[in-house]
Formats: sequence, C-alpha cells, structure tokens
Amino acid sequence: QVRLVESGGGLVQAGGSLRLSCAASGLPFSDCTMGWFRQAPGKEREFVGAINWSGSRTFYSDSVKGRFATVRENAQNMVFLRMNSLKPEDTAVYYCAAAYGQLFGSAVDAASRSQYNYWGQGTQVTVSS
Repeated sequence: QVRLVESGGGLVQAGGSLRLSCAASGLPFSDCTMGWFRQAPGKEREFVGAINWSGSRTFYSDSVKGRFATVRENAQNMVFLRMNSLKPEDTAVYYCAAAYGQLFGSAVDAASRSQYNYWGQGTQVTVSS
C-alpha cells in the first residue's frame, strides 16, 4: 500500500519560514519524481515544485521561485519543502505527490497533475499578515 504523509504545516507570520516533510512508503521512492502542490480555498490545486529521482534537478513555479526549495533523502524515503519569506498568498493545503518513472524536462511538464500517480492527504499552511 502506497502512503505519502505530509507534516510540518502550521501557522506562521508573513516573512517567516516553514519546512514541510513528506514520508513515502510502499513505492520505489528512488524511481519517482516527487512533486509539491497546493490548494487554497476556492482555487484549483496548483504546482509548487518538483525534484527528480536523484535530486539533481528541481523545478518551481514562478510564484515560489527563489523562496522555496525542495530536497530529498532517498535513504529515508523523504522529501522536504523549505519555504522562506512566506506571504499570506502562500496560505493553502500543501500536498506531496509521486510520479513513478517520470522524467520531467521542464517546470511545465512537472506541473501536470495527471503525471503523478500517488498523492498525500495534505498539510495546512497558514500565513498571517
């Protein structure tokens, strides 16, 4: 059974930082591109960032580029999202997702939700102004 479990969300003031974690089990983690998405109330789920199987390539949406960074630890089946300089518009439920066997060449490719086979339940991030 595949499980992706996010943690690390919470309430933070604007300008602050958070680190989200995603623990994966039941899948060949080192063969998966891992993505981060978010969904704010009343809005569609949107791409945040992704990291390839080895960690050598990352992709980010323009809205978070330079503020967010994702890394992975294949030995622990974990992926992390470091979020700095948080803004109220970053408030959303954040999801990690796994794309098995996918190699993305661009952020546009990595942003396609249909490419991801497995999803976590999400963790709430709230940024106060």
